[in-house]
Amino acid sequence: MSGRSNRRTFLKKAALGTAGLTLLGDGRSAMGYQANEKLNIACVGVGGRGGGNTGAMGGENLVALCDVDGRSAAGNFKRFPQAKQFADFRKMFDEMHKQIDAVVVSTPDHTHAVVCNAAMKLGKHVYCEKPLTRTVHEARVLRETAAKQKVVTQMGNQGSASEGLRRAVELARSRAVVGEVKEAHVWLKGGNGPQDRPADRPEVPEGLDWDLWLGPAPERPYHPCYVPFQWRNWRSFGTGAMGDMGCHTSNIAFRALRLDALWNPHPLYSPAAGAIIRVEAEASEIHAETYPSSMQVRYELPARGKLPPVTLTWYNGGPKPPEDRLLGHKMTDYGCLLVGAEGSVFSECPWNTRFVMLPQKKFEGFDGPRPSLPRSPGHHAEWISACKGESKAFSPFAVGSCQTEMLLLGNVALLAGKPIEYDPATGKVVNDADANRFLHRTYRAGWEL
Repeated sequence: MSGRSNRRTFLKKAALGTAGLTLLGDGRSAMGYQANEKLNIACVGVGGRGGGNTGAMGGENLVALCDVDGRSAAGNFKRFPQAKQFADFRKMFDEMHKQIDAVVVSTPDHTHAVVCNAAMKLGKHVYCEKPLTRTVHEARVLRETAAKQKVVTQMGNQGSASEGLRRAVELARSRAVVGEVKEAHVWLKGGNGPQDRPADRPEVPEGLDWDLWLGPAPERPYHPCYVPFQWRNWRSFGTGAMGDMGCHTSNIAFRALRLDALWNPHPLYSPAAGAIIRVEAEASEIHAETYPSSMQVRYELPARGKLPPVTLTWYNGGPKPPEDRLLGHKMTDYGCLLVGAEGSVFSECPWNTRFVMLPQKKFEGFDGPRPSLPRSPGHHAEWISACKGESKAFSPFAVGSCQTEMLLLGNVALLAGKPIEYDPATGKVVNDADANRFLHRTYRAGWEL
């Protein structure tokens, strides 16, 4: 405790003596960490993908681990015995928030928002797995809270840190290299398809707190078809293929086309006042409980300053882009393709960590412009460094929430049963008031944002 007290004293003095320094909710400062000082980190969701995220924090002080499923969390509970264990993140924050600097969230999609928002309101930096949220409204709330609290955030689309993605974005942004881009395509394998809610009611396994697992979602009996990993295909818990891989596979397109400028004011790339996003979706089937086995979404995105309007088409399962768009390259299971007037940028990696320029013969031996984006020490390390005021996160909620929001509009358009026109400034569907009910849902009591 004496070390903690000394650090608080140092942070306060540093904050008082540095102009423009941003104080967090408990008096700490994101810029006030001493050289080599470790963050005190709490991890919520430490099994499955959460195991990887928790392990990536091993160089810092892991002070608390929280998971509703003791079975999946057992390995990390044992691996980090110094961290206090919890099942309910709310109790963890009540008891330990003064001992926590930052929080890593790796729970299923439907609980991302409630955990992240609670952490940020306490002034904690947050790393959250993709997709950032389950609903469009939640994405907007997290963006607003992060900005208000001035905390450091990062969405877990880990390919963002790769050399391949950052170089692809630099080349795709260069009109001298590819010319104007008015067409983009993103595709991946299909979803699991229709599945009815099970009628049988097996016992809840020992070690799983089913009520906590449900969190804000409507009550329903436990069934193994939801946990540990099958929840992605269920509308109440996941976001389907759109959320599973969308924030990975669309990453080059979203960044290169500066689509976040549709939400975030920018001196060069902001859209005209009143600009809308038009979204049209079709699928192999529409099921009340689960996501379709195949789906196609067409996003008509308005001009961003000097950048022209662009049509981005999303495919999971079923059709893929016309093969001639690949200019002789073999069609792949996954893809992100930006079609420029002078050349194309193509990534066949689901995480957008590598790419090729098309047509390949034209770009043989091509180096392109000098790098303009910062390079990363790694997606987790970058966030940790940013929390200490040493650098900036590349996928903060200011960006990740916009990408999540855009992708999830595809699910909204499908449920609406007609093309929707969405105003990113207000967060409303402007051509069909009834479709706004698909932007969010009512939470169970005690789980409000």
